Amino acid sequence: MYAEKLLPHDLEAEEAVVGSVLIDGDCFSRVAPYIKAGDFYRERNQLCFAACEALFQRDEAIDQVTLARELSRASQLETVGGMAYLSHLISVTPTSAHSEHYANVVARTATMRKLIDVASRISAMGYEDTGDVDATLRQAEDVLFTVRGADTRRGFVPLRQIYDQYLEDRAAIIDPIGENTGPVMLGYTDLDELLGGLQRSDLMIVGARPSLGKSTLALNICVNAAKNGSTTGVFSLEMSREQLALRILSSEAEIDSHRLRLGLYTEAEEQRLIDAIGQLSDLPVYIDDTPFQGMIEMRSKARRLMLEHGLDLLVVDYLQLIEGRGRGGNENRVQEISEISRSLKGMARDLNIALITCSQLSRGVEQRTGHRPMLSDLRDSGSIEQDADVVMFIHRDDLYYTEEEWDQQFPGRPYPRNITDLIVAKHRNGPTGTVQLLFRDNLVRFDSLSRVDNF
Repeated sequence: MYAEKLLPHDLEAEEAVVGSVLIDGDCFSRVAPYIKAGDFYRERNQLCFAACEALFQRDEAIDQVTLARELSRASQLETVGGMAYLSHLISVTPTSAHSEHYANVVARTATMRKLIDVASRISAMGYEDTGDVDATLRQAEDVLFTVRGADTRRGFVPLRQIYDQYLEDRAAIIDPIGENTGPVMLGYTDLDELLGGLQRSDLMIVGARPSLGKSTLALNICVNAAKNGSTTGVFSLEMSREQLALRILSSEAEIDSHRLRLGLYTEAEEQRLIDAIGQLSDLPVYIDDTPFQGMIEMRSKARRLMLEHGLDLLVVDYLQLIEGRGRGGNENRVQEISEISRSLKGMARDLNIALITCSQLSRGVEQRTGHRPMLSDLRDSGSIEQDADVVMFIHRDDLYYTEEEWDQQFPGRPYPRNITDLIVAKHRNGPTGTVQLLFRDNLVRFDSLSRVDNF
């Protein structure tokens, strides 16, 4: 007979993680991107880490006293072993300096346990009598992907590093970090005049229907702000960092984005490409393209970026892709979105940064005459409108009218080809209004456009 094997675990590492957080509460923001409470093997360590997570969410100090109080409030203090166990955690932890190493050990053993569980589930699928083998294989692949998908946290990567890899396939780069305490300027004169720049602790929502340029505008603003000396970060939950880097490069070098992806450019354009890479690589822009993230993980990464490099502007693309804490139907998702929008505003205030979040709009825009978006079009939750300091919509008439239809509807007015209206529908601390930009789709870039009376 074979002795039953224990599931992979490392109790010493688990105790060291919680002990490190108790020794130095700031450690939590360093270990949170790597592990969750469910990654701990021993229940008492799960409960302790979950309680630390609750304290962190409320911006409360984390130490032995506050953790004991939190556990006691949940009637869990005796379950974990009382104050004696918390004292034990501190006594067996040599130093908090290696907290990330301990967290990686816990994460690794948790992944191995998940793999064992998935193997059992796939084995059970194999024993099932089914006539649809392809469906079973897809189901098995989906189950296996849950293990890999849970381990896709890659963290912020500087734009410089992405371009370094790009040049290896085809400069010595410095990484200056500028300090700024004023509002973040968005790089579009009319918009900056209307808003006075984006104030620190402000949450801006950029809303639009798909393919109208939400991501492009947010990315353009991010690069413009970096050129003005602001340190910027991007959470890209939809596109990879390589895709974002090529978009920025196309815009900066003024090379058609499609030809750039295919490598079809002239010698003159190649020189502009190299020059643009050199300029962009010096910008303090950091990109995190982890596809599945929740607010706790994002907040921890943003705080760490703030501590290590500084942070003035953070872009999240986009709101509806942020993972909520629960699972359920549409009603639960609305509640999750409400909680996410409140957390985004809280993160902007906590870090004292300007925060821009892209958001999808409901289909009501398409059905309305004129198709101009309104605050009620914000998808999933009215709390988005409530939490935001600035709500700005992207609207283009040329997507809804052909030239013939435009001439019939608005005789004598020039056809607004590629003219984009930025509709500031809410501005908590200032005026609202509309600013016009020119969208250059081949360069994935918005450019400033002087006001024209007949538009």
